[in-house]
Amino acid sequence: MAHAALTEPDRLWSAQEVLSRPSPVPAAAGVYGWYFEKAPSADLAAGHLLYVGIAPRYMANRTSTQNLRKRVRYHYRGNAAGSTLRLTLGCLLGIELRRVGRSGTRMTFGKAGEAALSQWMAENAEVCWTEHDEPWTLESELISRLDLPLNLDQNRHNPFHSRLKELRSQARQRARELPVSA
Repeated sequence: MAHAALTEPDRLWSAQEVLSRPSPVPAAAGVYGWYFEKAPSADLAAGHLLYVGIAPRYMANRTSTQNLRKRVRYHYRGNAAGSTLRLTLGCLLGIELRRVGRSGTRMTFGKAGEAALSQWMAENAEVCWTEHDEPWTLESELISRLDLPLNLDQNRHNPFHSRLKELRSQARQRARELPVSA
């Protein structure tokens, strides 16, 4: 069953393993789940599934080029503008969000902050996955049935939702008040 691959995984994969070549993550559609050896907040349990994501997301009008390998690797080494998981973790860890780029509309944790977040994830985050042809259906089912405090979309019923939403909102507001970062 697809749920068990995420809720009771045979194994979890580290950043070093996922980022190695060849990567063990398949270039296929599916759902991935994140576990944390050290939780990003004292209010969250370490060693539990805290977040699920999908690749590709549902797109009615076009075809996505995303797959599990691209998405999982991006979460480990990308930036907050392209990863809601990274945005959430950085906000929980107290890393300063900044406006970046020429327009100043993108928000990341800057070079140093993103590097610190990548390091924290390399030390604390592990991932598992399951292939699925329509990952958005499995994601919705998991969010409705499981306690996934780091998921915001479709997850208003989670007790951590309002706190996390507010924390991210405050981080964005502070970033808007700061000058655009180089």
